[in-house]
Amino acid sequence: MMNRRQFSRSLIGALGVSAVPSGFLPGAFGASAVSPGFLSAALFQAQPLVNGPRLHRWLLELSNFGAREDGGIDRVAFSDADIEGRRYVRSLMEEAGLDVRVDLVGNILGRREGTIPGLPPIMVGSHLDSVPAGGNYDGPLGTLGALEGVRTLQDAGIELRHPVDVVVFVNEEGGKTGSRVMAGEFRAQELELESASGFTIGEGIRRLGGDPERLAEAQVGPGEVAGFLELHVEQGAVLEKSGIQVGVVEGIVGIRRWDAVVHGAANHAGTTPMDQRRDALLGAAQLVEAVNRAATSMEGSQVATVGRIQASPGAPNVIPGEVVLSIEVRALEMRRIQEVMDEIQREADAIGAENGTPIELNEFYLSGAAPTDDRFRGWVESAAADLGLTHRRMPSGAGHDAQAVAHFAPMGMVFVPSVGGLSHHPEEYSRPEDIEAGANVLLGALLKADSELD
Repeated sequence: MMNRRQFSRSLIGALGVSAVPSGFLPGAFGASAVSPGFLSAALFQAQPLVNGPRLHRWLLELSNFGAREDGGIDRVAFSDADIEGRRYVRSLMEEAGLDVRVDLVGNILGRREGTIPGLPPIMVGSHLDSVPAGGNYDGPLGTLGALEGVRTLQDAGIELRHPVDVVVFVNEEGGKTGSRVMAGEFRAQELELESASGFTIGEGIRRLGGDPERLAEAQVGPGEVAGFLELHVEQGAVLEKSGIQVGVVEGIVGIRRWDAVVHGAANHAGTTPMDQRRDALLGAAQLVEAVNRAATSMEGSQVATVGRIQASPGAPNVIPGEVVLSIEVRALEMRRIQEVMDEIQREADAIGAENGTPIELNEFYLSGAAPTDDRFRGWVESAAADLGLTHRRMPSGAGHDAQAVAHFAPMGMVFVPSVGGLSHHPEEYSRPEDIEAGANVLLGALLKADSELD
């Protein structure tokens, strides 16, 4: 396991030897030649390269907020560590000369103005919050990689036609709160949900400087944003196993979640005969198996998970009278999610009738599937090709803020390899050369989008 010291050493090493050199690649900008390191001669194009040591330093410094001894972080949304990390990144934005504001849900937006008045902004960014016992790359890479791209443009004296908004979204890990409010997907009842920090989402928004009573004013309408690009670790092993440097995301899966409540009858565990029991936990166990069957009985890449289960009253000598468990289904098509859930509902009804434990399914979360925009896919592919990087198209099995943004603006995503396919884990890691390659692809795609979008 990578401990705190090993993680720090890995990033400190990256600060000393940058896999992608800072500065310009020779070309139309007329800069002097640089040594291309591991990159091929095909990389010599008219694009400035990100400052790798600076990006790695930022990642290392950010990792101090919520640091764990095992190398990971506890920086859940709305926590003190989250607030401190946001304050740090805001200071980097201000140092870069961006015009920084916090919107009504708590998203941080740092703007660099464009040269043509009236053009809508292009957004780039991700999130900073983590899952409990999470890693240092899921979210921070996309946020700091976007900021580094803007700093690189400033260092090179390059102005874009469009304004650029570097965005830090709120509570991605706890339900993509910030991006879903922008998209108009957020439900008012979610304000009362308790987050991993112990604060409700409504309380958390206030802690970040937002106003949960005015969230409708934070919604973004069609045409108000020209497009969105997000850099992210893959969170899987497809790129690493195939030896590919860059993933061009085709689309993001839809996600729906339910609470399943199994109603039984609590009774004495020693005096109630087996044939007279209404054991809610027995029904729940059978439902867990039914969820797995429903997802695996159909062709396709859909997945279904029971990730949380709680039996009441929770005593060794009492038959459980009620069990609440979560059901999550993900697929690239919302229609397929419904087909899986229809099968789960059918089995739940049968289990309830057989055991005398009726099962109630209550949906509490919806995030629609989102294909990436054809133009953005092309720009990401073209940017990777310009840099001499191998790339492939692939779906995203994880949810991302880009998924919500797709409801009001075209979007694209860049993936970089995750070592061992690990994510949401203290050992989550992406190699410095892959981080820099991804940041350079993000910057290249941003330049292409700026030149071609209205």
